[in-house]
Amino acid sequence: MSRTVIRGGLVITASDELHADVLIEDGRIAALATSGTPAATSWTADRVIDATGRYVVPGGVDAHTHMELPFGGTFASDTFETGTRAAAWGGTTTIIDFAVQGVGRPLREGLDAWNAKADGKCAIDYGFHMIVSDVNQETLKELDLLVEEGVTSFKQFMAYPGVFYSDDGQILRAMQRSADNGGLIMMHAENGIAIDVLVEQALARGETDPRFHGEVRKALLEAEATHRAIRLAQVAGAPLYVVHVSATEAVAELARARDEGLPVFGETCPQYLFLSTDNLAEPEFEGAKYVCSTPLRPREHQAALWRGLRTNDLQVVSTDHCPFCFTGQKELGRGDFSKIPNGLPGVENRMDLLHQAVLDGHLSRRRWIEVACATPARMFGLYPKKGTIAPGADADVVIYDPRAEQVMSARTHHMNVDYSAYEGRRVTGRVQTVLSRGEFVITDREFTGRAGHGVYTPRSTCQYLDQ
Repeated sequence: MSRTVIRGGLVITASDELHADVLIEDGRIAALATSGTPAATSWTADRVIDATGRYVVPGGVDAHTHMELPFGGTFASDTFETGTRAAAWGGTTTIIDFAVQGVGRPLREGLDAWNAKADGKCAIDYGFHMIVSDVNQETLKELDLLVEEGVTSFKQFMAYPGVFYSDDGQILRAMQRSADNGGLIMMHAENGIAIDVLVEQALARGETDPRFHGEVRKALLEAEATHRAIRLAQVAGAPLYVVHVSATEAVAELARARDEGLPVFGETCPQYLFLSTDNLAEPEFEGAKYVCSTPLRPREHQAALWRGLRTNDLQVVSTDHCPFCFTGQKELGRGDFSKIPNGLPGVENRMDLLHQAVLDGHLSRRRWIEVACATPARMFGLYPKKGTIAPGADADVVIYDPRAEQVMSARTHHMNVDYSAYEGRRVTGRVQTVLSRGEFVITDREFTGRAGHGVYTPRSTCQYLDQ
């Protein structure tokens, strides 16, 4: 039996803050005891970590990543190996990625393909959502089977006609099925049919620069699609999780639905909290680095997102990590913004940016852990195995230095991408040591993990719903 003791830190979970020592045995949290008490001082261990002056927090759960995603004729630049290593550097110990169904192909085929990509490669634990690109009678039957196997969430797109798009009838059928099988539909809520019209018109006017990506993907078309998804879910009697919410008007739709008592949930991402259309408008095609969908919004939308996180109208902060290198990938869209691969790198930055948000007064420390660790674990059926520090939980633990200062930069990050969306940004707070199931992945700012340590983790259904 291997035993590790973490002594003298401030343990922060979604519900508590306490100066406690943590005992880890065979990959799990065995006990917590107030620092300095006889119970704590009696523990013996193979390894003792001095966390004095540090936070001891649960490993982050990033419920929205896209490693190796095919998009726009290229692939996301992080593999499961590089992406999970970078996640660990940023204090995230579990990701939930997206397996993709090919149109006309079984869901199982897509899931098998993503399992093959990830198997033996990951430095941290992982699970999968399933992107449903083609709703038909066979697909609907497969949804039931996947839920039984621990793939309990399914993503649909109201955007990207001809690629991932589902029409309202397909969405309704999938929602009806999820109402019966306990699955959770995750929705990319943008009116893709209307957006395509605006893209065509913008290009015809010669408006080709990256900033027009944000102008054609209007906030009202995010809000309209969010409203429509909510009402379709209501008709189906199904829960709904709206991904990467970016606009004031979309937050208002979620808030209204939740005030009505509907089982509707919302996620936002650091890029919407910290970046804006100012970045999309950077000259010399630099704005292409910031092309993602939903797009970055004018800065005034950020206040509504922060407020939504405080009031619990938004419950989760994930990254939608989907990196494409500027050189050779983002450049595919020179002269036509619609050909810029959509996505930003961020899996390594989320925990630090949210800690900065604590210092800036946007969130409390416990809310930081709630939106980044506990709630995503509960939302997607991983709690209390993941997302907390409590007896019986996996020993996914981060020793976090709340006073260390850093400057975010592509020169120092570990993501496999040639730029940082937060280049030059100064933040206070940094990961020092990371354990995944009790094994050291980052030890005093050195990577000591390995590809293949991370294991596939089946999930139960959403823990916010009546079971």
